[in-house]
Amino acid sequence: MIHLPASMRLPDSTRLEWMTRLHEATTPAQIAAAVIELTRTQTGCQRAVLLWSAPDSEHFESTAGVPAVGDLQYVRALLASNKPSASAGPVLALRLRQERSVLLLWLDNDCAQSLVAEGMAPCLDLAARHLRRALKLDQLYKSHKQLQRSEALQRALFAISDLAGSDHDMPDMLRGIHAIVSTLMYAENFFIVRYAAEREALCFLYYADVEDTEGPGVDDIPMRSREHTLTWYLIVEGNALMGSTEELQQQIRGPLVMIGPDSVDWLGVPMLRDGSVRGALVVQSYKEGVRFTNEDRALLEFVGNHILTALERKQGKEELEQRVHLRTLELAAANRGLQQEVLERQRSEQLQAALFHIAQLATADIAEGEFYERVHAVVGELLPAENFFIALLSADQRNIEFPYFVDAGERRMILRELGRGVSEYVLRSGRPLLIGPAEIEDLARRGEIDLQSIGRAALCWLGVPLRVGEQVIGLVVVQSYIDSVVYDAPDQELLSFAALQIANSIHRRRSAVSLQRAYAELEQRVEERTRELREQIRQRERVQNQLKHQIMHDALTGLANRAYLRDRLERVLKLLREPGRRCALLYLDIDRFKVVNDSLGHPGGDELLREVARRLLDCVRHPDMVARLSGDEFAILLEDVQTPETAQVVAQRVLDTLALPMLVAGRELCTSVSIGIAIGDSSYATADEIVRDADLALYRAKELGRKRFELFDEALARNAVDVLTMEGELRHALEYDEFEPYFQPMCRLDNGFIVGYEALLRWNHPLDGIIGPGGFLKVAQDGGHIEAIDWRLFEIGCDAISRLSDPDPFLTIN
Repeated sequence: MIHLPASMRLPDSTRLEWMTRLHEATTPAQIAAAVIELTRTQTGCQRAVLLWSAPDSEHFESTAGVPAVGDLQYVRALLASNKPSASAGPVLALRLRQERSVLLLWLDNDCAQSLVAEGMAPCLDLAARHLRRALKLDQLYKSHKQLQRSEALQRALFAISDLAGSDHDMPDMLRGIHAIVSTLMYAENFFIVRYAAEREALCFLYYADVEDTEGPGVDDIPMRSREHTLTWYLIVEGNALMGSTEELQQQIRGPLVMIGPDSVDWLGVPMLRDGSVRGALVVQSYKEGVRFTNEDRALLEFVGNHILTALERKQGKEELEQRVHLRTLELAAANRGLQQEVLERQRSEQLQAALFHIAQLATADIAEGEFYERVHAVVGELLPAENFFIALLSADQRNIEFPYFVDAGERRMILRELGRGVSEYVLRSGRPLLIGPAEIEDLARRGEIDLQSIGRAALCWLGVPLRVGEQVIGLVVVQSYIDSVVYDAPDQELLSFAALQIANSIHRRRSAVSLQRAYAELEQRVEERTRELREQIRQRERVQNQLKHQIMHDALTGLANRAYLRDRLERVLKLLREPGRRCALLYLDIDRFKVVNDSLGHPGGDELLREVARRLLDCVRHPDMVARLSGDEFAILLEDVQTPETAQVVAQRVLDTLALPMLVAGRELCTSVSIGIAIGDSSYATADEIVRDADLALYRAKELGRKRFELFDEALARNAVDVLTMEGELRHALEYDEFEPYFQPMCRLDNGFIVGYEALLRWNHPLDGIIGPGGFLKVAQDGGHIEAIDWRLFEIGCDAISRLSDPDPFLTIN
């Protein structure tokens, strides 16, 4: 064993101050800084670097930047070995108990290495435990932060989907998208550009920039006019770009042409559909402290696909509405022309009302059957339509469907293959047809129709094709079986106008149904994705709960650790505000545990600790808790005790249980513990107070001979000494000469003659008055002040005795 010189040992005050700072540290960097500060107290240490890494990372972090490559290789080799420390020339490497952390020390000579290693080992063990806890907490924080970002992304996707299906116009929708992206990252400067490959043109749909307020405008811009700009490279190469101007220059293949003010950081991602670039999203920063990350780039790429889908849906909807509007304008123009031609007819107003009514039916929230019934009623207001049907071509162009068929008052549903009937003739020719029996026979002779495909022949048959653009989708037919009802050219013209609106209404309803199905499919996909995300959230919560359990429990014994005990105590103390409720804390320390460790080694000591933990669990009941605080220190929390005697009964049970022999490392051991008991009631404000009092009681039990328990009482509280405060006052007393001798004469017993004096030490405290040696000597001895006090008493005593008139003075120093 190496005996350290006084210069290498840490003073108790320094050790306490360092441990206090270590307990206050919450991050790996703060803990590392405390360790480095500790090394400054070591003689011969020129420089120190602490390296650590997370369990799932190969990257090392340190207190002084990244070390040299050779140092990193040396650190990895040290971690791969089973040795706790190693030396390479002037560098001493100490591996902390935390398996991914190493302390590198640059020393003056090899001789100082063993001294430093021996002197710092206990402190580094404590630092390792704190570092392990900080790394776990940091990992848990990062996991929680990632979960928050996932939830924010989900809300953003839902908001984008809602915007696409809303009634907002395009500018409002684009402003909404900008606001959504701003919730995910810095996006004060943001623009959306669409690329039309067929026109080789760019269109800046949205542009917001604090520096370039005018922007490029909303008109199409030829691609060639933007050649070699950042936007051009995004569209042509289809790859995301991110960084400053110098970094962007390295990411592109070719020259770079800058347009507008130069930004500090620039991030652009292409919007892709089936592998083709359809546009791009760009955010940029003019602030020196605002930079984009790889996570921002991945997030913007993912959101870009959803924004592209929303834009396509919105533009498709607007194009559909524009076509409807144009078609309505065309129809209105045709109606105006018809009104001019048939101004004398009394049914002109009726025709306009009928067409408007049919147009309204296109958006009415009614069933398909009712839609066709109302169309029949509207046509019946224009011309006789007792026998009326609408026929539509199937999607595969092989069948003809009759969604509405009324003949001689009987309503039927018909579906047949395309044949050679009169309806098929109108569909093939795409022209209106007004015929009677003679015209039907003429068409049959010419081979245009097949009489076998015709049922009951009508006396007058009028059919008009239904057109959507240039495509014939079906026809509308009225027919008569009586001589009194005969259709003519004006009726054909009326039905033709009605057919235009009927076809438009059918097409719009079909489009609405398709759109509803698309919405339903999208909602289903969103619901499925939501379920997946919720399952992922549940899995993350399970992982977080597992991490929390690991953080709050001791890895060796499985018992609750100090942090868990403190949290539980805080909750129990809140319940103690109810009158009559009490709790008890038993603070245990294994007697002579160091002897076991030195004799059997750490594995034997660990086995003893596990056996003690198991026996302590057998001594309590639910909901009482057993915790391992550190080393060989344990605690038992009794949440509800009626009297202090209840806690004493449990303490005696613990003493009896642990006194039984136990087999450890092949040896039979009889161990014992010292126990301090503190009874908690409403007078305690914090958990630290009751732990402090239990600790004081524990030390009283040790002073009285161990293997016993002591109950904290008011006498202990009065005798408790604030060691740190007294050590500071002792230093002050030495500096300002507050120690003074009290001379007790030494007399002969036969004649009472004074032969000498004994100097008794007294402390003239500025506040507490004269204090005898019993009030401060133990603290002075533990703090290393006793020698200085002795010399000061010797100096003052000799000076005082020299001033006596006795020519041969005699003095003793107590």
